[in-house]
Amino acid sequence: MRICVVIPTYGRKSVLSALLAQLEKQDRPPDEVVISAPDAGHVESLTAQKLPLTYLYGRTGSCAQRNRALDNVLDRCDVVTFFDDDFVPAKDYLAVLEAAFREHPDWAAVTGNVVLDGARNAGVLLEDALNAVAQAPARLCDQIIREREGVYGCNMSFRTAMIAGRRFDEALPLYGWLEDIDFSSQMANRGKIVWISNLVGAHLGTKGGRSSGVRLGYSQVVNPLYLIRKGTLSRRFGLQLLIQNVGSNITRSFSPEPYVDRRGRLRGNLLAVAHLLRLRLDPTYILKL
Repeated sequence: MRICVVIPTYGRKSVLSALLAQLEKQDRPPDEVVISAPDAGHVESLTAQKLPLTYLYGRTGSCAQRNRALDNVLDRCDVVTFFDDDFVPAKDYLAVLEAAFREHPDWAAVTGNVVLDGARNAGVLLEDALNAVAQAPARLCDQIIREREGVYGCNMSFRTAMIAGRRFDEALPLYGWLEDIDFSSQMANRGKIVWISNLVGAHLGTKGGRSSGVRLGYSQVVNPLYLIRKGTLSRRFGLQLLIQNVGSNITRSFSPEPYVDRRGRLRGNLLAVAHLLRLRLDPTYILKL
């Protein structure tokens, strides 16, 4: 079984270097690592002597960069794994992943157990992430498997035979809010989408290279509704996400966290609501903000 790791990146060479170092230490090495970036300036001076690296350059945006990699690797791998550039996989991540796909031919998509997630706070240090994944119990006998509606984009893997022409929706530009749910849910009629407890990693949640607060706030409202209409996000889950995010932005805008642009997100939320009242539903509008 050939496993290709794809890493979309934008202006974050230091965390990307840390991820490459972790991939060099994998018990089961990747057969290929593809780094998808806007241009060579985002990856210059990187070193990874033990990894077969491929660099792809082109249009910016999470979905566009992932699609560029899919177009390049699908005919030469059995599993494609997407890591955010600030993800930290445990040493046995790819070994556990390979065993899971081999033992379950009906699985289409797999996501792992993020034991520490800096996306939910100010971010975490690399040292803390490494300690967290090293201390996480990963014995096979402790494995818990749960079916999910979609995968978590910081670490998601797909059986390439079940992708069959599917691509990430480039109508979700830039950071591509909810593109992971959209893409993986399209495979639900081809195979199971699962979370595995002993497929362990940590997410640094690095704040650099992300969309502005206003743009993200706009996407928090428009993208769930766009995907509900598209049919790749359930109404219940989509509205729950929308209400939860808008509610958090309202309540926390009075005393925002220093690492979150709550007021910018709220402005984006309100602009999106104003557009919806005029029957406008266009995720690409964030490119004008």
